[in-house]
Amino acid sequence: MGNRPRSRNRRGSRTTRPRALRSGWLIAAGAVLIVGLSVVVAAIAWGPDLTSRAQARDSVLGTAPHAAVEGPGIPATRSAGPAPTAITERVDRGWAAGTSTRLGIPERAMLAYAGAALATAESQPGCGIAWNTLAAIGSVESGHATIFGGALDANGRAAPPIVGPALTGTEFDAISDTDGGAFDGDARWDRAVGPLQFIPSTWNRWGADGNGDGVADPQQIDDAALAAANYLCHGGRDLRIEPDWVAAIGSYNGAASYLAKIVHAADTFATN
Repeated sequence: MGNRPRSRNRRGSRTTRPRALRSGWLIAAGAVLIVGLSVVVAAIAWGPDLTSRAQARDSVLGTAPHAAVEGPGIPATRSAGPAPTAITERVDRGWAAGTSTRLGIPERAMLAYAGAALATAESQPGCGIAWNTLAAIGSVESGHATIFGGALDANGRAAPPIVGPALTGTEFDAISDTDGGAFDGDARWDRAVGPLQFIPSTWNRWGADGNGDGVADPQQIDDAALAAANYLCHGGRDLRIEPDWVAAIGSYNGAASYLAKIVHAADTFATN
């Protein structure tokens, strides 16, 4: 940030204000101070109550923050034997279809979000990640892969592939190429890729194989959803706790406006 220019009086100049004018300023300053204290007191008194009411209204678990709840829950497909290789095989198809129709989320994406939540609940039970958090990120990042007129194909891959703008530092942070253009086709600058918009260097660390085909592909929604769940949960976070949930979203994108969008989307998905 640049230094702001300061205004200052010329040396030697001195202005004598009339006493009435000085009194007026003192009265005005006192009024501002009283109003400010009133706002602080109101925030302290009402803030916890509003938070408690929001949590009680939106959380079927009773402990999760309103933007990180399980919503109506995910009926898992019951099957004997080892866990299925593809995360979508964990999800009850009837529930996914109904939830997809009700919320306007493509069913293929809904299966990925729910499957990633179920798989992570098994591999990292302390995290408590919910499908609506993943759905919120998918919604904000790419409209569940519908950005630019695209869609998910039958295999859950973004068609056409989703590639964000070059991270040159003009509009977003500057990130020089880290993948030789392997994921984003750009050997000079990195670009966010796929339905959940992973930067190549982040994908190289957190990329996952959610559909069991042996390949971690950021353009494939199952892989991307599972990778996002792993990334959000890392560091021992418990996303049923408000500060951890906020920190997780902040690690994905630190802008306050981004957090507000995710809160709105996650809350909407959980309560409709």
